[in-house]
Amino acid sequence: MINSQDIKIGTCIRLDGKLYFCIEFLHVKPGKGNTFMRTKLKDVVDGYVLERRFNIGEKLEDVRVERRPYQYLYKEGDDYIFMNQETFEQIPIAHDLINGVDFMKESEIVEVVTDASSDTVLFADVPTKVVLKVTYTEPGLKGDTATNATKPATVETGAEVRVPLFINEGETIEVDTRDGSYLGRVK
Repeated sequence: MINSQDIKIGTCIRLDGKLYFCIEFLHVKPGKGNTFMRTKLKDVVDGYVLERRFNIGEKLEDVRVERRPYQYLYKEGDDYIFMNQETFEQIPIAHDLINGVDFMKESEIVEVVTDASSDTVLFADVPTKVVLKVTYTEPGLKGDTATNATKPATVETGAEVRVPLFINEGETIEVDTRDGSYLGRVK
């Protein structure tokens, strides 16, 4: 059990039978009344965000989570098979529990978050920035960069990314896995 004032970003708590990660918190001391914590909590399973106020001193059930590096091996049906980098144990993780799954290559190292008490996988995070090769895009036009125009490009994982007009097939680009946006060219 933790007190509500001990909540920080990344703290995992159990509330109404569900697990939530704190993504934002604010300690509020109004001129009149009691001090309270205003938090934004993200549901681990569904991903929706809940805004919640807690009075100072309120007891909350905290969940101990472990973050470990796992290597992506292959896809089997709807599950993705990962290997623990320390014990070499292989585990399947469902498609829905992987953030940024469209940009994940084989042998990529991802961070898997598990509930330490029950050893259940909560979710897996692909690195925020990944380097991918463009496998198909329309040919680029020289000098056509006066506007911020983009075109679709297919990367090696099969995902589609919007890229500037000067990007050609075979080039290597950096992609943000959170929203699938183009970040830049990699030499």
